[in-house]
Amino acid sequence: MATIKGEKPLPAGRWYQRVLWLIAIWFASVLALGILASGLRWMMHMAGMASH
Repeated sequence: MATIKGEKPLPAGRWYQRVLWLIAIWFASVLALGILASGLRWMMHMAGMASH
Protein backbone atom coordinates (compact mmCIF):
# COMPACT_ATOMS: atom_id res chain seq x y z
CA MET A 1 0.00 0.00 0.00
CA ALA A 2 1.13 3.52 -0.69
CA THR A 3 1.80 5.66 2.34
CA ILE A 4 1.98 9.38 2.81
CA LYS A 5 5.54 10.69 2.99
CA GLY A 6 6.82 10.41 6.55
CA GLU A 7 4.04 8.03 7.62
CA LYS A 8 5.17 4.68 9.01
CA PRO A 9 3.29 1.57 7.84
CA LEU A 10 1.28 -0.29 10.46
CA PRO A 11 2.96 -3.39 11.89
CA ALA A 12 1.58 -6.70 10.67
CA GLY A 13 0.88 -7.98 14.17
CA ARG A 14 1.99 -11.08 15.94
CA TRP A 15 1.80 -14.29 13.90
CA TYR A 16 -0.25 -16.15 16.50
CA GLN A 17 -2.90 -13.41 16.51
CA ARG A 18 -3.23 -13.75 12.74
CA VAL A 19 -3.51 -17.54 13.06
CA LEU A 20 -6.16 -17.18 15.78
CA TRP A 21 -8.16 -14.82 13.56
CA LEU A 22 -7.87 -17.28 10.68
CA ILE A 23 -9.16 -20.12 12.88
CA ALA A 24 -11.97 -17.95 14.31
CA ILE A 25 -13.15 -16.88 10.85
CA TRP A 26 -12.97 -20.47 9.56
CA PHE A 27 -14.92 -21.76 12.58
CA ALA A 28 -17.58 -19.06 12.19
CA SER A 29 -18.01 -19.88 8.49
CA VAL A 30 -18.33 -23.61 9.18
CA LEU A 31 -20.87 -22.87 11.92
CA ALA A 32 -22.87 -20.58 9.60
CA LEU A 33 -22.92 -23.24 6.87
CA GLY A 34 -24.07 -25.84 9.40
CA ILE A 35 -26.91 -23.60 10.55
CA LEU A 36 -27.92 -22.92 6.94
CA ALA A 37 -27.84 -26.63 6.06
CA SER A 38 -29.90 -27.51 9.14
CA GLY A 39 -32.45 -24.85 8.23
CA LEU A 40 -32.74 -26.13 4.67
CA ARG A 41 -33.07 -29.70 5.92
CA TRP A 42 -35.80 -28.64 8.36
CA MET A 43 -37.71 -26.81 5.59
CA MET A 44 -37.45 -29.84 3.31
CA HIS A 45 -38.72 -32.05 6.13
CA MET A 46 -41.66 -29.69 6.76
CA ALA A 47 -42.49 -29.78 3.03
CA GLY A 48 -42.76 -33.59 3.16
CA MET A 49 -39.44 -34.33 1.52
CA ALA A 50 -38.14 -36.51 4.37
CA SER A 51 -36.09 -39.52 3.34
CA HIS A 52 -37.43 -41.81 6.08
